Amino acid sequence: MGSFIGNNKREIQKQKQKKRQEKQHRKDERKANGGNSLDDMIAYVDVNGNIVDTPPDLTEKKEDIDVNSIEIATPKKVEEDPTMRGVVDYFNDDKGYGFIKDKNNGNKYFFHISNAPEGIKTGNAVTFELEQGKKDMVAVKIEFDK
Repeated sequence: MGSFIGNNKREIQKQKQKKRQEKQHRKDERKANGGNSLDDMIAYVDVNGNIVDTPPDLTEKKEDIDVNSIEIATPKKVEEDPTMRGVVDYFNDDKGYGFIKDKNNGNKYFFHISNAPEGIKTGNAVTFELEQGKKDMVAVKIEFDK
């Protein structure tokens, strides 16, 4: 019985040695074939922001930048005329609401009678401004177009 255990132990050691040799052989093959090393996986960014596989030339003279010449600001908001032009596409006098179709983009905007001039009806040319309503943009400050 004792010789059986010893024999089994030798076989296990032989198998471990064989696996180590196979592993070393695979490692040597990867090195010989130029396998994926850490250097192969590194990427660099050039001066234009493009990703390249070559490291930057550190001997190249860098351009000096005057820190005071850098302007940090938001662009000035250009005031636009908020008045839009359109035509009353639908109006229900009994319910007190309607829709105006914008002349520029064809979008329709809801309006309430409280934001419209007296005597408004379907087909009237109007000017209006937009305001955020409960669900969507609504037409307000509606006036007849001259």
